[in-house]
Amino acid sequence: MTPQHANKTMPQVARTDRRDQLHIENMDCPTEEALIRGKLKGLPGVTGLEFNLLQRNLTISHTLSSLEPVVDVLKSIGMQVGVVKQADELPRAEKTNWWPLIVSGVAALGAEIIEILIVGHHWSTLFLALVAILTGGLKTYKKGWIALRNRNLNMNALMSIAVTGALFIGQWPEAAMVMFLFALAEVIEVKSLDRARNAIRGLMAMTPENATVKLSDGTWSEVPAATVEMDSVVRVRPGERIALDGVVVEGNSTVDQAPITGESLPVEKGPGEPVFAGTINQAGSFQFRVTSGANDSTLTRIIHAVEAAQGSRAPTQRFVDQFARVYTPAVFAVALAVVVVPPLAFGGLWMEWVYKSLVLLVIACPCALVISTPVTIVSGLAAAARHGILIKGGVYLEEGRKLAWLALDKTGTITHGKPAQTDFESLNGIDQEELRCLAASLASRSDHPVSHAIAVSAETNGIMPREVADFAALGGRGVTGCIGDRVYYLGNSRLITENGFAEPEILSRIMTLERQGKSVVLLMDDIRPLALFGVADTIKDSSREAIAELHRLGVRTMMLTGDNQHIAEAIARSVGIDEVRAGLLPEDKLKIIETFQGNGGTIGMVGDGINDAPALARADVGFAMGAAGTDTAIETADVALMDDDLRKVALFVRLSRTTSAILKQNITLALGIKAVFLGLTIMGHATMWMAVFADMGASMIVVANGLRLLRK
Repeated sequence: MTPQHANKTMPQVARTDRRDQLHIENMDCPTEEALIRGKLKGLPGVTGLEFNLLQRNLTISHTLSSLEPVVDVLKSIGMQVGVVKQADELPRAEKTNWWPLIVSGVAALGAEIIEILIVGHHWSTLFLALVAILTGGLKTYKKGWIALRNRNLNMNALMSIAVTGALFIGQWPEAAMVMFLFALAEVIEVKSLDRARNAIRGLMAMTPENATVKLSDGTWSEVPAATVEMDSVVRVRPGERIALDGVVVEGNSTVDQAPITGESLPVEKGPGEPVFAGTINQAGSFQFRVTSGANDSTLTRIIHAVEAAQGSRAPTQRFVDQFARVYTPAVFAVALAVVVVPPLAFGGLWMEWVYKSLVLLVIACPCALVISTPVTIVSGLAAAARHGILIKGGVYLEEGRKLAWLALDKTGTITHGKPAQTDFESLNGIDQEELRCLAASLASRSDHPVSHAIAVSAETNGIMPREVADFAALGGRGVTGCIGDRVYYLGNSRLITENGFAEPEILSRIMTLERQGKSVVLLMDDIRPLALFGVADTIKDSSREAIAELHRLGVRTMMLTGDNQHIAEAIARSVGIDEVRAGLLPEDKLKIIETFQGNGGTIGMVGDGINDAPALARADVGFAMGAAGTDTAIETADVALMDDDLRKVALFVRLSRTTSAILKQNITLALGIKAVFLGLTIMGHATMWMAVFADMGASMIVVANGLRLLRK
């Protein structure tokens, strides 16, 4: 069992901790995260910290009466603290003041030119160098001093030491150029990270600010969507984006639901059909009744889920964070050794080895290594959301590449989940309408698709259900209830056997229907079987393509269903599923998942998010189908497919594998570039400005590489 898998099913201990969020405007890099973590982790009353660098948010678990002590500590280390912004108020990229950088660059270049032309030190060289350092690096020095004061060897501290050391040993032009390049690279890196932030901001831009609402006097008025109340009627014109979730009450149209479900084709909408905020109305006009407020729409829940997913560290990210905590002090120790050992042990020149040590300090920062993982993960999460795949954390995005088996529920996953009654037979000569009424009375109280088919068939024929007392669901077998003064049962062959009605003639009739791919349900009282119902479901066209694509990816498939073996095998053969396990109760599905994991296999489970909850929770990756508008699926699944298209599981696996490949590329690039320059420094071929280019260049390369996922 993997560690993250164990956490999924571990009972939650009740806590009294409060959770509050702070927005820290100047928290852009793991450098700031490490500094903040070091100051807050020992603060009395603070029990947990969750960082979201891309949104610059810090979630604090605490037992404090107020966050004032936390805010005071953050301000003491130079952090700009404010309340967390709402979903529609995400931090936007601030306008950059380029003038200090321009002055710094011109002054640094001037110092280099004067040094070359005069061939030696001159007071003007030192003056220009100081101008370049102060205009471009004053913020770096301030951050560096705060870091050193708190015994934190972050990039700002290392850069401050390196530039100051270069000034003392007479490398004035180089110190100036290093500080300018570092300041410029930091600005470029922040701009690059803003693109990752824009991936989430782009989702929010899908929802219009206003909606046209019907007032109590029958007139229409355009009002802010955030103020529209539940059950209000909203009008949507052709070409408009829908502002809120709701149900159509009048009119017909087609709606482009790609922003929510990733569906490539528009969907027909008429009375009774759901519509979702952020989707686009096409040719027609219609009115809908609001079912969710602006802060509780499907799109808003998707956005919140993606934001929350950014805060959960993927396995690679946890490894990188742990590595970085060891790496930086180790390189700093090596830099100190480079200063002392060669001159004392081998008679090297002090100034030469001090310079090499300063170059090592510039190389020491693990920023490129650490920033590469969150950017890549959030790009993958955003790319998935654009295709209607909601992934609840980086851990599941990474886990997807390991899937060897995928277990699938049948109804609603492989089939449409909307079966229709095809057969009816009275077994004891009782009036057929009476039997259908009894069955419909029980079926109307059940949420199972087969029961729904029986209830709909009766309603279509004008048969109305009766009142049912003492209704109870019999897990994996059927339902029971009291109608009038008799107890009746409506269930499958398992319930027939349990009640002692498994007569050869009845079993023969059942088997005949099951071989035709139909589900069979019997109506019984406490002494005899009364009627037999046959219900058939249809296989989705996409299911065959999905299974074939999973096989091409090397993922084997297995159907887990409560239906009988004959029906399950007929459907499995039709779509190409490898194995079938039928006649299962929810706990049976759970045991099968546990057995596979016990044998070392990584297995996913696809279900409806409710009935298959135990198996979904236990699987390494649980997929919920048909999640659009379903709170339960979005809340409980590891991955929610925002429509009923099983092909998106294969898309998820491909995205997971691509994300893993990019993470490995980024780690290799970041460490490889540093290793090369470490060797060049020891051999005396690297300069400080080259080291800055190497470090910040590596950061920008890995950020750009991670952002490639947004184009997938």
